[in-house]
Amino acid sequence: MARKLKSDKWLFGAAFFLVCVSVVMVYSALAGKAMDATSISMQLIARQATWVALGAFLMVIVMRVPYHSWQHPTVINTAMGGVFAALFLLAVLKLAGAGHNVKGAVRWLGFGSVGIQPSEFAKLAVILFVARLLSERMERINDVRSVLVPVGTVLATMAALILYQPDLGTTVSIALIAFSMLFAAGLSLQYMGGVAMIVAPALYVLVWMVPFRRARVMAFLDPWADPLGSGFQIIQSLIAVGTGGYTGRGLMEGLQKVRFLPEPHTDFIYAVISEELGMVGSLAILLALLVIGWRGLRIAANAQDRFGTFLAVGLTTMMAVQGLINISVVLGLLPTKGLPLPFVSSGGSSMLVNLIGLGILLNVSQHASIDA
Repeated sequence: MARKLKSDKWLFGAAFFLVCVSVVMVYSALAGKAMDATSISMQLIARQATWVALGAFLMVIVMRVPYHSWQHPTVINTAMGGVFAALFLLAVLKLAGAGHNVKGAVRWLGFGSVGIQPSEFAKLAVILFVARLLSERMERINDVRSVLVPVGTVLATMAALILYQPDLGTTVSIALIAFSMLFAAGLSLQYMGGVAMIVAPALYVLVWMVPFRRARVMAFLDPWADPLGSGFQIIQSLIAVGTGGYTGRGLMEGLQKVRFLPEPHTDFIYAVISEELGMVGSLAILLALLVIGWRGLRIAANAQDRFGTFLAVGLTTMMAVQGLINISVVLGLLPTKGLPLPFVSSGGSSMLVNLIGLGILLNVSQHASIDA
């Protein structure tokens, strides 16, 4: 008799907890602006709830699709082609000065009042592409032409388009995802070192030769050198975290979000959580991400086949590692970069991608060789 399929309850529970926190904390983070006559904040809150509902609907559908279906060349080619077309269109729009410009960056394609960020969907496309490639060529993992050249070509082209927006944070995130999958496949340390030697000078140029990025690094090293300028955001974030204490000021009672912490509902929502819910709330978020990482890697280790293993590694990195990077930025452990907190930060594209990725990972868990 066929085995009854069961999804990983720990993984689902951790993600469900974070999504619930998102709806509540996005509302709280924007509460200080909700009395604005334009009602912009209330619109953002309603939009976040809509994205959560849509993402949950897509997650349920994806959970019922056997993950082997994503391995089909037509699916992967369509995903990669769609992402590259969208990224190229953004580059053309920026070049023509016609794109949706937010603080100097053109990252969204607008459809009426709805904006989609193609670079977020690029993460899923890369995971599918690399997972299929590695599942077919794992025995040749250290063959430069078989693996490193195709993966490097795709990543370099995608990085160039995303960096032009500009968006270094997402570029680094995609690179980390691909690197984690190559590492899991057993890529030689010699090649890893070679890649690092190529990437390091490029990263130096991208960071140190660009004034606003260099300022972020200097603010990370000494935020008090320019407390009202480049160091303002990280200082306000640390104040929010520090004043939360053990149990926090209370839901909706945070002060930093009102006048001091820029964009509290997106990249720095963890600071709002820390201030209002204290160490208890912030540790609960961290624990949920660690559970996602633990269960994701467990699913990868017990997947039915190689494609499932690499798929799980890539998706786990996308969700758990990016979350830990976001928290590190909020705590001043890494320079400021525009990466949202998965399942929690306000943002439709990020929420959709993570919930779709969760659905795929839950389907892999259904077919795992253990009762996860």
